[in-house]
Amino acid sequence: MRIAMISEHASPLAAKGGLGGADGGGQNVFVAELAAELGRQGHYVTVYTRRDAPALPRRVRLAPGVTVEHVPAGPAERIAKDDLLPWMRDFGLYLEQRWAAEPPDVAHAHFWMSGLAALQASAPTLARRVPVVQTYHALGTVKRRHQGGKDTSPPSRLELERAIGLSAEAVIATCADEVAELTAMEVPRERISVVPCGVDLGLFTPDGHRSDGRERHRLVVLSRLVERKGVDTAIRALAHLPDAELAVAGGPPRGDLDGDAEVRRLRRVAQEAGVAGRVEFLGRLVREDVPPLLRSASLVVTLPWYEPFGMVPLEAMACGVPVVASAVGGHLDTVVDGATGVLVPPRDPEAAAAAIRALLDDPAGRAAMGFAAGDRARERYSWARVAADTAGVYERAAALSGVAA
Repeated sequence: MRIAMISEHASPLAAKGGLGGADGGGQNVFVAELAAELGRQGHYVTVYTRRDAPALPRRVRLAPGVTVEHVPAGPAERIAKDDLLPWMRDFGLYLEQRWAAEPPDVAHAHFWMSGLAALQASAPTLARRVPVVQTYHALGTVKRRHQGGKDTSPPSRLELERAIGLSAEAVIATCADEVAELTAMEVPRERISVVPCGVDLGLFTPDGHRSDGRERHRLVVLSRLVERKGVDTAIRALAHLPDAELAVAGGPPRGDLDGDAEVRRLRRVAQEAGVAGRVEFLGRLVREDVPPLLRSASLVVTLPWYEPFGMVPLEAMACGVPVVASAVGGHLDTVVDGATGVLVPPRDPEAAAAAIRALLDDPAGRAAMGFAAGDRARERYSWARVAADTAGVYERAAALSGVAA
């Protein structure tokens, strides 16, 4: 198949560099890994992402069969994703012009604004309609429910997300919890397929696992540093764990941490909790540095208020490290409570501390969890399986629109 992927703010090329910035993280990796695996399986993929720097080349080869194309939509500079809506019409017009002569077999939109551009470009003015598959990665209804007045999304987001779900040939949910949200938005259940995120099983492995020999137990948080990721919950939990230390990876590069508002807030939280001497901020990591960090942990802790999927628990599991995770979103699918990790209520430092304490005090049980976690990651979450399941959704969407895939 000839596949067009649209990822307006999350370039797959960023997955090769540092992760953990305000708008850089899971979606960049998701798009990069899915596109590369589809290329390995014999498909031809073009990923369209917005040009956010003037020196970027028009097209870049990402992997065999996969090209990234930079779309001129808005100024060639970094713009926060919540401010990109005014430029989506230009993005869609560019796609429509590119597809006029040779439409792709299917368009897969990542994030809601990409869906707007894809649907605009798939219009009947083309030689044939391009079927659109939508993956939201995050839903505005959930974001607004948890963030309230702090939600910086455009006011029209909820209405537009619903319109996209009603217009696309297929919607891919990344977890079972998202299906309920989509059906509440009146997206027809028969158009929704659940396909999870995958994990790079060649990069994330238990090989080299080391967590012994430290003076303290090491807890690791790997996250974008935004409030809803719940890093402050992990810091407050540390106050109940005097024999543990916490390494926090993510945010700006290490040299820029002092100027970051969220880092400053988290440092105040650590100071107030009396644990500032046991919390280390590592800054943004390149991808290759993530597995050794995860393997260095006694436990990986991830406590967001909500999480559409959550790649970090899966990456930790693939490294053979148990997870203490908030019982939200995709965590409910990936983490088997009591078997590959422990699920706790979000925004509850005492509950998180109790779960961590119980695992730290049971090294044999923790090791067994680590083995079970690795087995689950390998059996269920390979990118080969995820890409094959995604291609199946493409074929059904093409059949629904009358396009021969």
